[in-house]
Amino acid sequence: MARRTEKPSTVLGRQLGEELRKFRESAGITMASAAEALDCTKGKISRIENGRVAVRTPDVLALLRAYGVEQEGEIATRLTDLARTANRRRRTGWWNQYGPVLADTYRDYIALEATASTIRTFQGQLIPGLLQTADYVRAVTVASKAWQTPSEIEQFVRVRLARQERLVADDPLSVWAVVAEGVLRQQVGGPNVMSAQLEHLMSVADLPNVQIQILPFHRGAHASMFGPYVILSFTETSALDVVLADNPTGSIWLEHEPEVARYRALFDDARSSALSPAESLSLIHKLSKEHGE
Repeated sequence: MARRTEKPSTVLGRQLGEELRKFRESAGITMASAAEALDCTKGKISRIENGRVAVRTPDVLALLRAYGVEQEGEIATRLTDLARTANRRRRTGWWNQYGPVLADTYRDYIALEATASTIRTFQGQLIPGLLQTADYVRAVTVASKAWQTPSEIEQFVRVRLARQERLVADDPLSVWAVVAEGVLRQQVGGPNVMSAQLEHLMSVADLPNVQIQILPFHRGAHASMFGPYVILSFTETSALDVVLADNPTGSIWLEHEPEVARYRALFDDARSSALSPAESLSLIHKLSKEHGE
C-alpha cells in the first residue's frame, strides 16, 4: 500500500539525509541512540534521513560527533555546507512569492521540479502543466473553483507559465509525456482554446528535450488508467527518483524504491502502448484542425 507523506523532501535535503544515515549505520548506531544524541524523537531522525525537515548545522555536527566523524574535517565541512544550501533553497525559491494561491503539495512539487533533470508523466485528464497555454491554464483554474478572485486566478496562471521556463533554460528540463487521446478531445475553454493548445503541443514537441506520445482510444484498457502521475529524476549524487501520484482523495508522494519502480514500469507500459512521437503529432494536428472548424 502506498505511504502518504506530509511533504516531499528536497533533493539536497535527501542527499544530506542519505549521507547522515550511512554514517550512522557505519557506526552501528540505532535511530534511538541518534535521537538521544540530538535530544529529539526517533521520528525526527527518520525525517532528517528522509530529507523531510530542515537540519540546522549544529544538529549536523552533533550527529557527526555521535557517529565518530571528525568535527573539523572535510566531511563535516561538506555536510554543514550542504545543510546551509538546502535550507536556503527551501526559503528562497521564486514560487514562495505565490504562497497564498498555492497548496502545500503544489508548492513542494515546484521546488522539486526546479531541480529535476527529467520528468516522465502520464496524464489522462489534462494536458501536462509544463505544456499548457495560458488560456488553457486559465480555463482549468476557473473550472476548478479553487480560486475565487480574478487576481488569484491570474497569479496561478503566472506560476504555471513560470514553471515552463525550464523547458528553454540553459540546462533544460527533459520532459517525456504520455497523454490519453481523450485529453486532446476535451474542449477545455472551448474549441478555439483547444485548437491553440494543440498547436502549442506541436510547437513545443520540436524542442529536443520534449517528447510527447498519445495513447489512443483503440489501444483499450491499460495499466495507467487509475490516475495521473509524475516521475521526477535528478542528476545529483544519491538523489533517487520521486513520484507524485494523484487519486480521488488527493496526491501521494512516493519515494521508496519498490513503489517508484512500480511507476517506472507503469510508464514504460504506457509509452509502449502509445503512438510513436511522429504518429502522435499527426493525431494532434488532425484534432487541432477539428477543434478549429
